[in-house]
Amino acid sequence: MKPLGERFGRAGRVGLVICLFVCVMSVPLFSQSEEAAAERKVITRVEPKYPPTLERMYIGGVVRLQVDISANGNVEGAQLLGGNPILGQAAIVAVKQWKYASASHKTQQVEKLEFDPHR
Repeated sequence: MKPLGERFGRAGRVGLVICLFVCVMSVPLFSQSEEAAAERKVITRVEPKYPPTLERMYIGGVVRLQVDISANGNVEGAQLLGGNPILGQAAIVAVKQWKYASASHKTQQVEKLEFDPHR
């Protein structure tokens, strides 16, 4: 029986190398999977104040924020990723008052807050 390289020739070897490269690159790195699985728990949560004008007009929605959390659990900052900008500002004011569980290093986490005028 011929060795693998002789059976498939140069084109086969190149294809095999490309296939192996794609397979290896599609597997997440250990640190990425560990970080994604290690979401920090909210210890103290302050609910956002619904902007009165939007509540009267029954305007609601979901706001997504990227939250920067220090090692001791304090929120260092929050940025609006998506949603109504007015609701987003109310959400940022509230999230900056949240407290998370402590960790060994700073982290970032995406939080979704829902504003429902019918509640």
